[in-house]
Amino acid sequence: MSASARGLDPWSWLGWPLLVAVGLTTVFAIPMRLWGLRLPEPVFPLMLAYAWAVIRPSMLAPFGLLLMGLYLDLLWGSRLGLWAVGLLVAYGFVLGTRAMMAGQSKPMMWAWYGAALAVGMGTVFLCVMLQVNETPNLIAVAWQYLATIVLYPFAGRLIDRFEDADVRFR
Repeated sequence: MSASARGLDPWSWLGWPLLVAVGLTTVFAIPMRLWGLRLPEPVFPLMLAYAWAVIRPSMLAPFGLLLMGLYLDLLWGSRLGLWAVGLLVAYGFVLGTRAMMAGQSKPMMWAWYGAALAVGMGTVFLCVMLQVNETPNLIAVAWQYLATIVLYPFAGRLIDRFEDADVRFR
């Protein structure tokens, strides 16, 4: 076990990150302008969907993502379940490709993170497109993707902190 690895109690690797994601999502949703620009609205829970699936399979993580997705739907005014589906699809994608990620370098893990974001946000994009029979603003989606992909160092830190904590999944 590495020196930086900690015990894998659910509160430390699921609870606290979920609360931080709720807080950051709420802060970044405040309609505030700095120098005439609005704050970006990254999808913080997508970072958790990626990190939790890489750390280890869990029964609690999908429930946390479901709750966080419902919170995003209520906060952003979208149909209930839209972001929950996107988060769970991204989580499932990472779980399905987890074996291929083992032992990869940091840049490659960042690329997998980008792919997981594309799958999750692509699912939400397609659901919105089918729901309203219009294509959402591609520039806004691209900015949200960019704002979310730069969060990988935080996902990487969460993974590094807890990846070796459970010897059953090495």
